[in-house]
Amino acid sequence: MTRIKRGNIARRRRTKIRLFASSFRGAHSRLTRTITQQKIRALFSAYRDRGRQKRDFRRLWITRINAVIRGKSVYYNYNRLIHNLYKRQLLLNRKILAQIAILNRNCLYMISNEIIK
Repeated sequence: MTRIKRGNIARRRRTKIRLFASSFRGAHSRLTRTITQQKIRALFSAYRDRGRQKRDFRRLWITRINAVIRGKSVYYNYNRLIHNLYKRQLLLNRKILAQIAILNRNCLYMISNEIIK
């Protein structure tokens, strides 16, 4: 039987993995087994942190809205604002409300006063 030269497919696979891990430090970018482990870990962290990022931004927006609303009056807070928004069927999400709170506080005060009436 003739000799079969091997390695093209495996080499292609390894170079593809190496390109993914080229920015990693030390053995994480040089050794094939370590590279595959780090790739799995990196992709898992990216997947997990996409959800966490959404959570963190929502918390940030809520904190900003609450800080601005409480600054105006003592008895009014974020919880009541959102409840009244839903009652009036005003479709403003938290991201937009947080931007309004930072860039134009008077506008947010006007919105909250209109809702209370």
